[in-house]
Amino acid sequence: MKSLFALLLLTLFSSNSINSQPAYTSIHSHDSTRTKKITLLFAGDLMQHQAQIDAARIGNGYDYSDCFKYVKNEIEKADVAIGNLEVTLGGKPYSGYPNFSAPDEFLAAIKEAGFDIMLTANNHCLDKGKKGLERTITMLDSLSINYLGTYKDQNERASKYPYILKQNGFKIAILNYTYGTNGIEARHPNIVNYIQKDIIEQDINNALKHQPDAIIACMHWGAEYIHQPSKSQSDLANWLLSKGVTHIIGSHPHVLQPMELRHDTINNIKNVIIYSQGNFISNMSKRATDGGAFIKLTLEKDSTTRVANCEYSLVWTGRPIITGNKNFVLYPINISPDSLNDNSRNKLSIFAKDSRKLLNEKNIEIKEYFFQ
Repeated sequence: MKSLFALLLLTLFSSNSINSQPAYTSIHSHDSTRTKKITLLFAGDLMQHQAQIDAARIGNGYDYSDCFKYVKNEIEKADVAIGNLEVTLGGKPYSGYPNFSAPDEFLAAIKEAGFDIMLTANNHCLDKGKKGLERTITMLDSLSINYLGTYKDQNERASKYPYILKQNGFKIAILNYTYGTNGIEARHPNIVNYIQKDIIEQDINNALKHQPDAIIACMHWGAEYIHQPSKSQSDLANWLLSKGVTHIIGSHPHVLQPMELRHDTINNIKNVIIYSQGNFISNMSKRATDGGAFIKLTLEKDSTTRVANCEYSLVWTGRPIITGNKNFVLYPINISPDSLNDNSRNKLSIFAKDSRKLLNEKNIEIKEYFFQ
């Protein structure tokens, strides 16, 4: 971790450290086979409340390595791991809610954990204004973490969006939009991808020109703390699918919402719709906000592209006040009980029971899986 952050500091201010992100991005190499497969892992909201910043403090810096130690292997196993970066890297003074500016070491830990792509269009992306948006992009570039959703200017957006991932013989377009930015407007020439149908339709059409195997729309939408998708969410999901989007991954409510594998009998394909993944890591303590779900989507193709599998795995955030640890730690839902104290086991059990009640009742053909 320390060596990675040192490299970050060296590259950040190097004249060659910021490179244009190509329209076609290959994350990892992979041998081609007759039937090709790719596994995408999606995580929910990566947040940094003040309590998280304080807990990670060590001397003159910050250490987040413990946060991801139990989930790192699962992230690294995926061909591509994608998370919602719901903070800015706006620099000092660091701050939590309501105007997030996370320590740079947090992003270094995200990289070290195995994430490949960060979604940046969300309601907190302008918390630190123009400086925060641009510095966040600079930090992502300096660590070679790909991103989509916010841009320094129109030229950057035109060259990088729609984001086209080329990997394992697949070509996948990924889109990202937010319902708003908490009343803060982007300052010229910065651009935030908002949920505006005319622009989204144009972006989808541009993506289709690349003849992608799939188009995945990552939507920051819905009502906070509500477990059922709103009519506007379901209507927008239907509209996105009608325009050519293949799969939809949602965030923002900070709690889980139902997941669906929908059969499109007209086009003979299956569409994944995840209305909300919930939180990934945060200091939220309200019931059902102290965790979320990994979404593991496996696609395969030969003459056609199809969903080979889509499943979820619950992840619980252990806060120091509960666990007695110095730092916040992410736990797989099936972590050995011996790894937790009584209070932690109880809180994890409540989150698991609540989540399964919702998802077992409301999910359509998307089941739970386990990892350790």
